[in-house]
Amino acid sequence: MTKRTIKKSIRLNAPKEVVWNVLLDDQFTRKWYAEFSEGSHAETDWQIGSKAVFTDNTKSGLVGKIIANKTHEIISVEYTGFVENGVEDYTSEVAKAVNGGHETYRLSESNGVTHLSIECDMTEDCFEFMSLAWDKALQKIKNLSESQLKLQA
Repeated sequence: MTKRTIKKSIRLNAPKEVVWNVLLDDQFTRKWYAEFSEGSHAETDWQIGSKAVFTDNTKSGLVGKIIANKTHEIISVEYTGFVENGVEDYTSEVAKAVNGGHETYRLSESNGVTHLSIECDMTEDCFEFMSLAWDKALQKIKNLSESQLKLQA
């Protein structure tokens, strides 16, 4: 299957430390991951080389490993397989289609405004749906980050 890369970016009126927490902390990720699939969450410690399992309410999703983590700057996952009904799969056609795909988040900050860019490899059949879901997810990340900043003030 052919992979295409979704590339999106957004400016957030919050420091990158706040945005970083929204990107990785379970209390926030569950809120913006829901734009992709209800109940989605991550099981990982986000450390380089660690396994990461992303599943939803149907216990389906993706398996990967953390390949980059530079605090407040970049986090990247390389997908290695698929999960269906809680069972990890590395050999089916679906698993092979996602294997080697990357999802990368980059942050930079200037004068308290953070620029967040994402790149996400996607199979052709999911590209349109996921591209629209990313638009909603980025808006939710922005709202969560900016509201966290107000709570800290």
